Amino acid sequence: MLLQPKKTKYRKMHKGRVRGIATKGNTLSFGDYGLKVLEGGWMTAQQIEAGRVAIVRTARKGAKIWIRVFPDKPITKRPAETRMGKGKGPVEGYVAVVKPGKIIYEIAGVPEEVAKEALKLAASKMPFKCKIVSREEL
Repeated sequence: MLLQPKKTKYRKMHKGRVRGIATKGNTLSFGDYGLKVLEGGWMTAQQIEAGRVAIVRTARKGAKIWIRVFPDKPITKRPAETRMGKGKGPVEGYVAVVKPGKIIYEIAGVPEEVAKEALKLAASKMPFKCKIVSREEL
């Protein structure tokens, strides 16, 4: 089940641009280890889910996982081979806007090597460079 808002005030949104570094969500709040983003960009609902599945499969039982991002920005796309004009296309999916420094996943309740392996697999699913951080480092 992919993440998406239950209800939005407006159906479509401007593209916008990712500027600056994350001031919110840039420290570990829940878990002992986390995955920190080093570049800004958009994370699709599918990529968030792929990372979550990678962590769950590696960490197994006893692990507590937190997802710190939510895809609330609608992305539109015009159908292929359509002439220019005729307005903005229909909503294709949802993305989360991520700034550098944002923690996207947190994990607790597992040994260090298991947590790092799980987060490493999740990082490989992400569209940008990521870094594994721990409570001791921060």
